[in-house]
Amino acid sequence: MVFPDPLLNIKGSALFMTFIRQHFLFIMKESCNRKIYEIENEVTMPTVFTHPVVPIAIGAGFGKKIIAYPLLMAGIFASVLPDLDVVAFKMGIPYAAAFGHRGFSHSLMLAFLFALVCSAGFRYFKIPLLPSFLFLFVSGASHGLLDTLTNGGLGIALLWPFSDERYFAPVQVIQVSPINPARFFSKRAVNVLLSEGRWVWLPCFILFLSLLLLRWGNRLRKD
Repeated sequence: MVFPDPLLNIKGSALFMTFIRQHFLFIMKESCNRKIYEIENEVTMPTVFTHPVVPIAIGAGFGKKIIAYPLLMAGIFASVLPDLDVVAFKMGIPYAAAFGHRGFSHSLMLAFLFALVCSAGFRYFKIPLLPSFLFLFVSGASHGLLDTLTNGGLGIALLWPFSDERYFAPVQVIQVSPINPARFFSKRAVNVLLSEGRWVWLPCFILFLSLLLLRWGNRLRKD
């Protein structure tokens, strides 16, 4: 009777365990890489249709005597400007970097600087400096603040350059929208739009009505 060599059994077991460990590590690595890819290509913002709703609601509520048409257009541009940072993906800049998506471009500082520069320029149109600044700052800052309410991607670098930390709001109620336009036209888009309608469009409509009623009330008192 031939007995198996215990040493061979030990070597065989060791080789088998090494194979299992390497295979497991490979699977974990692929899973992590896939997760990173999904995050970087994930829906990471409200749709391009929703961010301008904030300046439009404010502008329509106050009326053209306070928010003139050129100022309204600048506010709409300020509300979508931060998402131009998606070019960072094409440039190989990591998502989590300060200059990556949802980084410095979504900060309150950039909204402040944009509002300061543009409001100074609007004095040429005889538009008062303070209302111009406040409208443009709110329009620009609303982008990052709305993004903190989304339920996907990384947080928002609101306090850049003082901090690179990414922030989310205590509650994330807005369904995020795909960066890739091809992915937007899908069944998920319906949920995204319904979410934005509930948490962005409806509050902005209420804001518009409130400002409109306030403006009408002031006009009646003057008459």
